[in-house]
Amino acid sequence: MADDSHHQPTFLTNHALTLIEIAANPAARTIDIAKVLGITERTVQGIVADLSAVGYITITKERHRNQYEIHERRLLRDRLAYGCTIGDLIRFLLP
Repeated sequence: MADDSHHQPTFLTNHALTLIEIAANPAARTIDIAKVLGITERTVQGIVADLSAVGYITITKERHRNQYEIHERRLLRDRLAYGCTIGDLIRFLLP
């Protein structure tokens, strides 16, 4: 039987996973998030920019590191998640 492990479906996007990593560690460096998620640092940087652009997070510079603030009351933009907030998603996914 062939190894299908590379073709297993995933249900959370890299955007959701990045948001969860930021929630768990608001001072995380993009390189550290990338290593945890198994994606490139450049991809994480783009995702962080996307999350900031839609108002899900705010990025502030503290010394030589970014600090992230999540806006938990922001509504998710997905039709199926109507009425759910970023905070709802985080509370559901974080242990």
